[in-house]
Amino acid sequence: MPWKTLIVGLGLASQAWAQLPDISTVKTDLVIPALSEGKPGPGKRVKMVLPQYEATGVYHVLYLPGDWRPDRTYPVLVEYAGNGPYRNRNRDVSSGRVEGSRMGYGISGGEGYLWLCLPYLDGKGTSNVRRWWGSKPDHDPLPTVNYGLKAVEDICARFGGDRERLVLCGFSRGAIACNFIGLHDDRIAGLWRAFVPYSHYDGVRKWGYPGSDRAAALGRLRRLGSRPQFVCSEGAQFKETAQYLAGTGVKGNFTFRGTGFRNHSDAWLLRPSAARSELRAWLARALK
Repeated sequence: MPWKTLIVGLGLASQAWAQLPDISTVKTDLVIPALSEGKPGPGKRVKMVLPQYEATGVYHVLYLPGDWRPDRTYPVLVEYAGNGPYRNRNRDVSSGRVEGSRMGYGISGGEGYLWLCLPYLDGKGTSNVRRWWGSKPDHDPLPTVNYGLKAVEDICARFGGDRERLVLCGFSRGAIACNFIGLHDDRIAGLWRAFVPYSHYDGVRKWGYPGSDRAAALGRLRRLGSRPQFVCSEGAQFKETAQYLAGTGVKGNFTFRGTGFRNHSDAWLLRPSAARSELRAWLARALK
């Protein structure tokens, strides 16, 4: 499939980042349900542990939509969180914890999708980590990749997740993880129908962990094929990613979009916006 791009909101290019509105100027229309005790159920968001990890500190979070029924299948929004603890001058906050994720609920509005928030594991695979993945200095991603494979299989088998409609999304560190973790090897790369990396992208910049260089990132990117990615960011940061991808020679199916806000925060998706509406329409098309 030929490389496709859609760049919307060209007027953003002439605006200073600081002149963009803050998300606090737009009232939220979604409130993420609090974590619940007990078993998953319709409209509940619960902390879960895979049986083989019960003796560890590893866990993930699952939300079943309000319209969930055990005899149906549902597309799944699988999400990776940003680094933490993080706070900037705009009062944007990221805890780095799996339960701090917000993208999946904002994208779905709490209906029609399972929402699975996955952890990053330390090098021993015994606890969740708040910054990057693995343990210093190696930052081995394999414990994180292996856990993701097991957790996705578990929720598909037990809660009606549709294996043909798995969508990987993530904010900041999680946006990088869409490719770094999600395309790490052929086992996990084959799971996904579509991707939504928000703010940052694997290979655009070199970070403080092995394998963040462009040569390694290109190897992962080549596993993407023609599957669509909705690459979005605060301001016009997405243009840096678009330039990087054009230089790779990889012919992918990419849509680029600014959120319309200045914030480095996935909380923009809990508010109405043109970008959120477009993302939802894009995802509906991608899952047909």
